[in-house]
Amino acid sequence: MEQILTACRKSCILILHLIRIYREDGSNVDNCRKKLIESGTEIVKPNSIGADLLNSIKIKDSRELNYELLLKGGIQPIGSLEWVMYKSRWGAFYLTILNDFFRTKEVDTLIFTGCNFPNCPRTSIYEASERNFKVGMVKDAISGVYKKGIEEMKIIGVKIYTANQLIQEIESINKYEINNR
Repeated sequence: MEQILTACRKSCILILHLIRIYREDGSNVDNCRKKLIESGTEIVKPNSIGADLLNSIKIKDSRELNYELLLKGGIQPIGSLEWVMYKSRWGAFYLTILNDFFRTKEVDTLIFTGCNFPNCPRTSIYEASERNFKVGMVKDAISGVYKKGIEEMKIIGVKIYTANQLIQEIESINKYEINNR
């Protein structure tokens, strides 16, 4: 993920980080974790390490996250072409302004990396496909990827990359644009 983010930043490609935040009272927690949070377990609560981006993937001089804004459904800029958005469920498009955000930015292609393929990335990939985005996933930059899952993604037209393949494609597009200016 770090290498992909570096390549995207160097090529001025829009980056959106998706995070989960659980209110201490459990009011925004999905059913499968509700009892855990209500019993006092602290997972991804505002201002905790779990609700923030890892330092290794943060943009240099990143702005601190505004949890109040994020929990209200805002998309927070943390750099010139980099944002953070809170999602309340596995799917990034569920009850969010994500589709409008990407359409406003004239984005038509989404590349997914992240955590726990069977849940969040897979759900968000299906949602993106439903909204007619071109979709790619980086199989070695998503945890929990399995062979059948990759086959399912191919069936719905998702382009499967390795990190190296994606970085090479980003670099080749960049070289093409520089040579044709």
